[in-house]
Amino acid sequence: MIFLNILIVISLLAVLVTLILGFVNMARGGDGASARSNVLMRYRVGIQFAAIMLMVLGFIAKGAMTG
Repeated sequence: MIFLNILIVISLLAVLVTLILGFVNMARGGDGASARSNVLMRYRVGIQFAAIMLMVLGFIAKGAMTG
């Protein structure tokens, strides 16, 4: 269970990092900014999906442990 908690925290931090990178990219602007923003958004959505699935797995595992 501890390992799953660590994975959840790592995935949430990865979401935060990609979100911040997207904000920085948007603030900079310039050539290709929209393409980079699109790529960062896709990464963020994928990482968010993984984070949510890990949380669901954690809830299921906790429910199975408590009976």
